[in-house]
Amino acid sequence: MTTLKLGTRGSQLAVWQARQVAWRIKEEFPDINIQIYTVRTKGDKILDVALSKIGDKGLFTKEIEKELLSGNIDIAVHSMKDLPSVLERGLTLGAVLKRENPQDVLVSARRYKFDSLPEGAVIGTSSLRRTAQIKAARPDINVVDIRGNVETRIRKMMENDLDAIVVAYAGVKRLNLETYISDYLPYEIMLPAVGQGAIAVECREGDQKVLRILKRINDQATMAEVRAERAFMRTLEGGCQMPVGALARSLEGKLVLEGLIASLDGRMVYRDKMEGSIDYPEELGIKLAQKLLKEGGEKIWQDIKWQGN
Repeated sequence: MTTLKLGTRGSQLAVWQARQVAWRIKEEFPDINIQIYTVRTKGDKILDVALSKIGDKGLFTKEIEKELLSGNIDIAVHSMKDLPSVLERGLTLGAVLKRENPQDVLVSARRYKFDSLPEGAVIGTSSLRRTAQIKAARPDINVVDIRGNVETRIRKMMENDLDAIVVAYAGVKRLNLETYISDYLPYEIMLPAVGQGAIAVECREGDQKVLRILKRINDQATMAEVRAERAFMRTLEGGCQMPVGALARSLEGKLVLEGLIASLDGRMVYRDKMEGSIDYPEELGIKLAQKLLKEGGEKIWQDIKWQGN
């Protein structure tokens, strides 16, 4: 191929990620010309409603995937955590770049640590996963919806006089905003979203030329980790939104997967860990999800589904 058309969202972070993929491809294939196209998604257009109220399946990916399926672009670059656990028919995950630290962090103009937040502190996030885990650790904290890219959320924190916001470390680092971080949240308090910190590269199934290119930039350890996490999520999904966290880590040829299902108010949290072969990541994700559902996650799922009807 002489030219590769790459599609992405237009946010500063999304374009950074797209350029990172382009740079990795150019490292392996210097003669390929890469053209970057930005696509505005539904999630970019609706900024005044919490994600949990409008549904998040394909919210930041569907319009880009349409361009991919129509042949207008050759690859699509996404934040892995935005990519639905079931891909559109005809598309496949061609590569994943080496993962950044998947932790969540606290951003506070008042430089609060999580443990030092005053009673009744106000924290901004639109994530059900973050809200539930904040409430589980600190029931006294008030959580308010806040949306937008990282820079916008920091600005809104200042304007609305919030005590802090919770965001992904990866986005903060990639935008050179680390100076705003006041605390790194340990996994014991805040298990990350499925795929957090990883950059996904999607392409058409059967596009062998593109698949051969993407194979050269794929990080196998990260791919195994996100495949386990996505299988965990896929097993839990059933048409309703539920606070779910997961983190897989590859260690000496094995995968260790930790997963969490929580009620919306954080009062019920089911959390467990499993170890499996790095060669069968989906099997590990399915097993852990089934275990948590049996331990009590099924009741949470049913309660949330009932509340949504």
